[in-house]
Amino acid sequence: MTLIPMNRIRLLPDEVAGKIAAGEVVERPASVVKELVENSLDSGAAEIRVELGTGGKSFIRVHDDGSGMSPEDAAVCFRRHSTSKIATEADLERIATLGFRGEALASIAAVSRVILKTSDGTSGRGLKIEREGDKVTSVTEIPFPRGTSVEVRDLFFNLPARLKFLRSDRAELSLAVKYLTQTALAFPRVRFMLDHGARRLIDCPAVADPADRIFQLFGKEILERLMEVRAEEDGRKLEGHASLPLTGRGDRSVQHFFVNSRPVKDRTLLASLNQAYSGILEKNRFPECFLFLYVPYGDVDVNVHPAKSEVRFKDSQTVFRLVLKAVEAALGRGPVIKKVRASVSEPEAFSGSPVPGPAPALFGEFSGLPAYGASIGETKTAFRNQIQVGDETLSPAGALTILGQFDNLYIVAVSADGLLIIDQHNAHERVLFEKYAEIDRRREWPRKMLLVPIVVDLSPDEGLRFDENKALLEELGFRADRMGGRTVALKEYPDIFGPEDARQTFMSLLEKTSKGDSLKIRKKMLATMACRTAVKAGRKLSFDEMSCLVTELFRTSQPALCPHGRPIVLRIGKSEIERGLRRPVKPVEERKE
Repeated sequence: MTLIPMNRIRLLPDEVAGKIAAGEVVERPASVVKELVENSLDSGAAEIRVELGTGGKSFIRVHDDGSGMSPEDAAVCFRRHSTSKIATEADLERIATLGFRGEALASIAAVSRVILKTSDGTSGRGLKIEREGDKVTSVTEIPFPRGTSVEVRDLFFNLPARLKFLRSDRAELSLAVKYLTQTALAFPRVRFMLDHGARRLIDCPAVADPADRIFQLFGKEILERLMEVRAEEDGRKLEGHASLPLTGRGDRSVQHFFVNSRPVKDRTLLASLNQAYSGILEKNRFPECFLFLYVPYGDVDVNVHPAKSEVRFKDSQTVFRLVLKAVEAALGRGPVIKKVRASVSEPEAFSGSPVPGPAPALFGEFSGLPAYGASIGETKTAFRNQIQVGDETLSPAGALTILGQFDNLYIVAVSADGLLIIDQHNAHERVLFEKYAEIDRRREWPRKMLLVPIVVDLSPDEGLRFDENKALLEELGFRADRMGGRTVALKEYPDIFGPEDARQTFMSLLEKTSKGDSLKIRKKMLATMACRTAVKAGRKLSFDEMSCLVTELFRTSQPALCPHGRPIVLRIGKSEIERGLRRPVKPVEERKE
């Protein structure tokens, strides 16, 4: 007979329960900054200063000039679920503040050493409370102006399991910088400051226009790439800025969405933005945006994520249409229409009499088409590498003849196998990438030194990436030094660039430093440099240029793909042409006669 043990279910001690709850709210230093800054904003602060040490692991202080607390409120603010922001269950249906759960100070205090100083300004005196974990070590009355200061030391000192999973100082600092950057965007009328040790990373005086806050944080260049977006419908309002057509960037790092001034990640907002820009940006380019959506508080649920970073809309389709309509209107175009090319591969695709009228221009004009074409010499050497295109292996036999250029975008050539369509930009990218890789391997970049440096404004996150990758950038030929704040002076760059291209390439290289190991980052940087210097789509090429480019392409290690993975060569086989034109396919023996 097996005895069932009794009393297996027990209540956890308050100390253990508090640490478990703290772990749900406080994941890392940036979580502490978030909770404290939200409290400061909810208190009506006009100025918020954040100070960090070792990325926030050893020291965090958030000081504000908000409403502060009375001694009575300060005495209970560390209790779990103590809050001034909601009172009844009905309040959860219309949350208008950033914080509301009443867990911030209790959770932070449970896993750190905390000093709270606060005053509501009524007497010129304030209260100072010191805590270590769950224990109050000191309560004293002090002179203190209206506002609140919360100092957090030794985060997770009593929770080593969580402490060992924190990332490096720089990585933790970067997360705090990103959070405060987003929050500063959401509240332009509040001054934000962020100090790390003796260095000030963010200093944004209060401004009335959100565009001025974008300028403060990201600089002039990004603002010039943006257009204003504005729409209002049925009590919902969208305003902000998004990328002008044909701009964008190589990642999604500058896509900021806000709902009722709350920074959020939301699939509905992202999907509507992507649809609005469908067909507007190049492949692997993403729109930049700073979009602020304001909806009735009862139409959005902000209590669906522990970190309050996600929301749920009561009517997501209406929100989707509002964002889509606003961005499309700003882009100056109607709904997106995807054009498809008619197929004639099936018998029913063509029937009846030809349509009267002039014959359509099937291929446009080839530039400089000669009487007999232009042949590339030493074709066997040029095609010694087979090219994988889709599921087929391309290995042209015999001479390759250049027919010309289509639409100043593609080089059209013919071989015994059929037609080849070669993307001139992608082809040149591949050629240059391999040349630059060899130069980089030898560390032989030719440099251009400037008498007058190029001045570049960086965002807070870009500034951190610049500091971390300065040596790598110098190895690639870009030497820049800080001038003060987040402004850097570009003093040297590779001689393959002009001044403006050098500036834009320098900024693009900073984008590539956010993820991956050093080898992958270096490869991405070289690919970016090749893309910036490759022949552009739309440029008319001479036959000598086309011949040289195609010859060099097939001497590379991978002629099928550009460094970014896009295809370079498209083959239209002879059998496909005959099938498409319904030409009888003759046996090979008859063709040779």
